[in-house]
Amino acid sequence: MLDRTIPPPHPAPHPPRAFTPPPGACDAHCHIFGPASRFPYSADRAYTPPDSGIREFERLQFRLGLSRAVFVQASCHGVDNTAMVDALLRGKGRYAGVAMIDESFSYADIARLHDAGVRGTRFNFVAHLGGAPELDEFWRIVDRVQPFGWHIVLHFDAKDLPHYAELLDRMPCPYVIDHMARVPVTKGVEQEPFQQLLELMRDDRCWVKISGAERLSADGPPPYDDVVPFARALIEAAPERVLWGTDWPHPNVRHMPDDGDLLDLLALFAPDPSIRSRILVDNPETLYDFG
Repeated sequence: MLDRTIPPPHPAPHPPRAFTPPPGACDAHCHIFGPASRFPYSADRAYTPPDSGIREFERLQFRLGLSRAVFVQASCHGVDNTAMVDALLRGKGRYAGVAMIDESFSYADIARLHDAGVRGTRFNFVAHLGGAPELDEFWRIVDRVQPFGWHIVLHFDAKDLPHYAELLDRMPCPYVIDHMARVPVTKGVEQEPFQQLLELMRDDRCWVKISGAERLSADGPPPYDDVVPFARALIEAAPERVLWGTDWPHPNVRHMPDDGDLLDLLALFAPDPSIRSRILVDNPETLYDFG
């Protein structure tokens, strides 16, 4: 049995209290970890998570009243997407995926991922998770997935956005910025990196996930009120290109959130039920082609 280095997710998240999720509501950022006995973790992983597989995830979905999901490949499994693909196949069209790949993946390999429900590939640029990819390889992989209509998911620290302005301007396809670019909320919405993120949202290629409130909040435990102005500003900038997700099972967080609290927070991010429905249902449908 592996010695885990991060804690398990909340054992009993509460159902949503602030609103009832609409039919087809999607958790657009979550992960599948193991079980390691079937799907071993990468030998060079930065952390060892507790097993949090498809069975545990589907219990969470039932608890929250959600019916769709986007599984994002996490670094602890590296470029072995087998656990995620297994979860996609079990979903029979209710789930989509974002893979991690490298140059060893042929067009046939990418086609198999596409047939399983993968619709994008992810790159990490965050220093403590390994830092930026080699950029020549980055562009070769971007070019390789374009025939499949995939988008690119980018995990940034907000302070690094100016450094990658040219890269984003060159993107040949839609791209999604994870977790509001991990913006430091103590510096306010007027800070330059967040204003640059808002400027990016004027570009039809740019999408953003209003996820990771438990990471961004300076207050620690809920209600995460200090994150609300940032999410509202992003929604106002481009409500048709905003996604929401839990980030379950929450790797590398300061405290373990209750996923019911994170779903309730969406009622503060988007008080208008029609906008909430767009974020939970319409926008994921547009980007991920469920089924």
